Amino acid sequence: MEETIQFKNDEGEILAGTLHLPESPAVECVIFGHCFTCSRHTTVLRETARKLTDRGIAALRFDFSGNGQSEGDFINTAYTRHIGEMTPARRFLAARGLSRFGLAGHSMGAAIAVLAALRMTDVVGVSAFSGRLGGLDPEAMFTHDQLSRLRETGRVTFQSRGRELALSNAFFEDASGYDILEAVSALSAPLLIIHGDKDEIIPVWHAEAAKERNPRATLEIVHGADHMFSDAALREKVADLAADWFRQRFDA
Repeated sequence: MEETIQFKNDEGEILAGTLHLPESPAVECVIFGHCFTCSRHTTVLRETARKLTDRGIAALRFDFSGNGQSEGDFINTAYTRHIGEMTPARRFLAARGLSRFGLAGHSMGAAIAVLAALRMTDVVGVSAFSGRLGGLDPEAMFTHDQLSRLRETGRVTFQSRGRELALSNAFFEDASGYDILEAVSALSAPLLIIHGDKDEIIPVWHAEAAKERNPRATLEIVHGADHMFSDAALREKVADLAADWFRQRFDA
């Protein structure tokens, strides 16, 4: 069963989500974070959530504030803000009778999941899909002219998925305060890293560097897969892989 839900973040903004529930009552749930400028409707997240319910695990996909159908302004996008939004998501789920949690995320959402897991000591596992685990590089995200405008005006505008969006220096200043690889190293929860070797947005070295910093992590390089796992057969492989891994973590 899939249910459209809402809950509030700590700023009082209403966040939109989709809660997946298995046929039999469950206490286990995986909370998903989405990629930069994306939404909870990212296909690989939706399909993985459905695979989880096939294995008796609930799943919550939600839109970070300023994204998708959630309230808020995109210009306020920040790692700190979205890490914090994982906590009210968990509170909402606890009120629905769910008590054991895993975290997962795609791209930026993977970094958010890792950082949030450091605040939630009882997380059973974290899965990173195409994760930006090697840190944020503005030069890989924007053109020289855009970065020049950012330095001059403190603001940059750009097109993404048919929308004109804006970011301020505050986003980059906030992100620079997090060492994602150090967080990967400090993570006590089991970590599954899934990355395509044809990722055109975040190079596979991000995954390899994370594995180097956390030798306990499980690294799965998906040959032929791009950033969004757009190939249906490869995407199903990834969804099954993550769902099986979480089932094993909850059963451990």
